[in-house]
Amino acid sequence: MQHFSSRRSTSAPRDLFRDSREGSAPALGDLPQWDLSDLYPAPDAPALADDLAWLETECADFAADYEGKLAGLDAAAFLRCVERYEALDIVAGRIMSFAGLRYYQNTTDSARAKFLADMQDRITVFTTPLVFFSLEVNRIDDAAYEALFADAALGRYRPVFDRMRALRPHQLSDELERFLHDQSTVGAAAWNRLFDETIAGLEFIVGEEALNLESTLDLLTDPDRARREAAARALAEVFGGNLRLFSRVQNTLAKEKEIEDRWRKMPTPQHGRHLANHVEPEVVEALRNAVVAAYPRLSHRYYALKARWMGLDKLQVWDRNAPLPIDPPRTIDWPTARGMVMEAYAGFSPKMAEIAEPFFERGWIDAAVKPGKAPGAFAHPTVTPVHPYIMLNYLGKPRDVMTLAHELGHGVHQVLAAGQGELLSSTPLTLAETASVFGEMLTFKRLLAAAKTPAERKTLLAGKVEDMINTVVRQIAFYDFECKLHAARSEGELTPDDINALWMSVQAESLGPVFEFMEGYETFWAYIPHFVHSPFYVYAYAFGDGLVNALYAVYEDNPEGFQDKYFDMLRAGGSRHHRELLAPFGLDASDPAFWDKGLSMISGFIDELEAMEE
Repeated sequence: MQHFSSRRSTSAPRDLFRDSREGSAPALGDLPQWDLSDLYPAPDAPALADDLAWLETECADFAADYEGKLAGLDAAAFLRCVERYEALDIVAGRIMSFAGLRYYQNTTDSARAKFLADMQDRITVFTTPLVFFSLEVNRIDDAAYEALFADAALGRYRPVFDRMRALRPHQLSDELERFLHDQSTVGAAAWNRLFDETIAGLEFIVGEEALNLESTLDLLTDPDRARREAAARALAEVFGGNLRLFSRVQNTLAKEKEIEDRWRKMPTPQHGRHLANHVEPEVVEALRNAVVAAYPRLSHRYYALKARWMGLDKLQVWDRNAPLPIDPPRTIDWPTARGMVMEAYAGFSPKMAEIAEPFFERGWIDAAVKPGKAPGAFAHPTVTPVHPYIMLNYLGKPRDVMTLAHELGHGVHQVLAAGQGELLSSTPLTLAETASVFGEMLTFKRLLAAAKTPAERKTLLAGKVEDMINTVVRQIAFYDFECKLHAARSEGELTPDDINALWMSVQAESLGPVFEFMEGYETFWAYIPHFVHSPFYVYAYAFGDGLVNALYAVYEDNPEGFQDKYFDMLRAGGSRHHRELLAPFGLDASDPAFWDKGLSMISGFIDELEAMEE
């Protein structure tokens, strides 16, 4: 049974969220906010009470009807069982989506936090009787399993159960599985909430202003270098002051994971994520190795170029996402941003724009920066009978437009995949970033084609290269950091200095020799939520970017019929393996050369930027 945290899909963070000041500047226009009534009208709505009552009863009835009996069911009876399980998943997912989205609108509201915690507790209790389901499925012998899923109607669900059975070697006893399910709300989920509420409540003093995290991070893209430096130092001061708490969160979660992984006989800390993503460890290793080998021709080369543009011998960390000197500051209002993205989507396919339109018209986007609102951006699919919701923190910067394009890509993907039904719609993270990054690429290419001057083209290319470096290079560096952190934690408790040292060990390697690192930067691991919420999630961003670069090259080389194949891929949701989905495009992610093709697009953009210097 899936809860909100496991269904949440976040955009590529590029490790600095692009949110900022509390409230919306009038120049941005009328920013949309969520209408959650398609889930439930209110926390005290009778429909919600009815669903909770139904869920409690139906979970108990389901267990009474099927526990101990799955191996004896024929295909027709097993199909009815699966359909009942899917209905339970929908109602539980609907409740948790509503509670989670309300909470992320204002994480400092104690009533919302209590409502989310109460719903998590009740759903966990209600669904504990269902723990038997996956355990019994995994005990069906292979011959009986093959015979059962030879049935056409039931066979449609086979990918769900194949993924379930991949966990057979790591399955614990029924009693232990029930225990882990029962205590989940006071385990990782509780530490996740502590992290979220702490982050949302931090205050940073920059000059005379007291700012929240999003506002302060946003200043790292300010044209004024002194202002960027002040923001970076404020971040370091506050992170340093809270480092014991953040270290405790990391130590506890990593140890909890190590214990469970040991009991489950997981060969590596990353293995559970690979299983969840339905991707082979060697494919991820090929991606990781290709990116690390490319650091010198990507990030090292680009940042050396940026230092020359800025007239600096060395870059400081507050220069990494600085606008170029030739890039005049500009604010893009919401209607203009919407037009840019929708024109790019429609230029690829009118159908894509048609799917995206309701997000703007029906309260499916929450865009304004507000006190207590969660940082960053995400697209949450909720449940298949409803629709996704997108969260942004929109400030009118060019990168915010790309974030809109990214999250809208997620939304389009989730709408199309919903046709698979609840159990088959969820896309593994490695493919979940495909439509989002593709949406960004469409928007970027449209803007690049419309550039009127060499300076404008240079600014666009540089911005895209930085985004790609942040999505590929930075995320793989983050992945390496997590690998080192979990390996070190298995040997014993980590001090804040230990974690800081692990963080810095990947920074110079990935960013290159042109960087100097200020005192305090070693603490910047502390605020990145993926390390807390979704260990080893981050490689999915690099996977998605590399995949999309290869896909886009296929599109440019042979656009005829590409759209139909692309939409078929998105509609598949989680019903097919990445190998099957990429085959129509002539692509294979298990081929190490595949990743070099994607990385060559980034290096090609840097080639063009270097040529502009000659």
